[in-house]
Amino acid sequence: MTSPIAGTKTGWITAGLLLAILMSSMDNTIVATAMGTIVGKLGGLDHFVWVTSAYIVTEMAGMPIFGKLSDMYGRKRLFTIGMIFFLVGSALCGTAQSIVQLSLYRAVQGIGAGALVPIAFTILLDAVPPENRGKLLALFGATYGISSLFGPLLGAFLTDTFSWRWIFFVNLPLGIAALFLTNRNYKESINRSKQPIDWQGTATLVGSVVCLVFALELGGKLFAWNSPIILGLLAGFAALGGLFVLAERRALEPIVSFSMFRDRIYASSALIALLSGAAFIAATVYLPIYIQGVLGGSATYSGFMLLPMMIGTVASAAIGGFVMDRTSYRSILVTTLALLVLGLGLLATISPNSPPPLVTFYMIFVGIGIGASFSVLANAAIHSVSPANRGAATATINFLRAFGMMLGITLFGILQNQLMNRKLSAIFQANGDAVAAIPPGLNLTDPHALMEPTARSAIPGGVLELLQNGVSASITEIFLWGLLPAVLALAAAFAMGRAKHDPKAEADVYGH
Repeated sequence: MTSPIAGTKTGWITAGLLLAILMSSMDNTIVATAMGTIVGKLGGLDHFVWVTSAYIVTEMAGMPIFGKLSDMYGRKRLFTIGMIFFLVGSALCGTAQSIVQLSLYRAVQGIGAGALVPIAFTILLDAVPPENRGKLLALFGATYGISSLFGPLLGAFLTDTFSWRWIFFVNLPLGIAALFLTNRNYKESINRSKQPIDWQGTATLVGSVVCLVFALELGGKLFAWNSPIILGLLAGFAALGGLFVLAERRALEPIVSFSMFRDRIYASSALIALLSGAAFIAATVYLPIYIQGVLGGSATYSGFMLLPMMIGTVASAAIGGFVMDRTSYRSILVTTLALLVLGLGLLATISPNSPPPLVTFYMIFVGIGIGASFSVLANAAIHSVSPANRGAATATINFLRAFGMMLGITLFGILQNQLMNRKLSAIFQANGDAVAAIPPGLNLTDPHALMEPTARSAIPGGVLELLQNGVSASITEIFLWGLLPAVLALAAAFAMGRAKHDPKAEADVYGH
């Protein structure tokens, strides 16, 4: 086999891939920040959920498919196709005249995003000598980690300073630069053979993801959880998911090879990606609500309070990448995931009276706890995987992380809503006069209601304090529930064994 680094310029390739990862992984958080403005301009409040759902469906369904296709037809070709879809979708989104149009264009954009992140990681694994991989994986992991925290700040800035349309247009120069840098400098030289496409696996995977995402996005919002539509979608997910498993067991070249999960390191990495994604989302979603809804901070203040957690994520990703050839994957992940457990446990003790610096200090543990997984899991996932299956392996890990985050957002959202309603009901039963002082039209079932400065200013001080106590108590319980996937991820890390990144052994395998 020819060396996959022949003729490459690693620095320029890395810059292009980092741009691609930054764009695609933070696109959802940028859009979420601007959704209020978008709905105000385009209308369609009853359809705005489709803007997010369309992107998530096509992105998640595309990840394992593009990963496998890149193994069969080449990374460079599939990366280029993904970037074209992403840029065309971004340009169309910026010109949308209705929520329906925007949702359709977001689906196009999501198809591209499903290719960019997993293939970018795989190109790095192909293009960089094993002895240098840890340093660059540290950069990749840090970029992937901070995107979810940096996105809301960038989205707010672009929306307030220019227009909501620029949250999409900003992708065009960045994407063109990423495409130019990667295509000009990456000379793919691994020989690939065309193989039969697993059409049954593709169709059933896409169908099952579509059913699940729409059930989770629409349930409790547009339709009740026990409505025929939501139950039908969940049944469709279960049926198509079962057919997908059967199709993959029979396929000559499956989209997701279940044989990878027989390997101890890969199976553990997959579990950690799924569970840590769910735990991390509990912090990234509910900390801003706590800062704005309980402490009364602005969106900008919330962003600055989240900055230490972002720095912790970057530092942990960098350290994990640097030391993975000196110590085992297990040692790195056990240490950092233990800090994630500690951070969530400490956050479960906060209250409306907690000093902001103390809350920030607790958040740093969460950032450090999750950061290493972004860099270390990428290498652990391909530790025992052949070069011909790297794309599928890394794509499946990224799919499971996104899947865990999506489940976390939905399940924690349902739980937090129920907890808040229960706690507020108890508060108002004990303080009957407070109910009459609540401004009409204030939606107490939504914790975001207290994040709006105008709404907060209309609530009498004593009543506002009661509401803050209820929201705070519900959020701290979510942090407690977030401990469950965090502890399970820690347990999965213990099962990884003593394997570590061995540049010399891998160089022998790949002919470097």
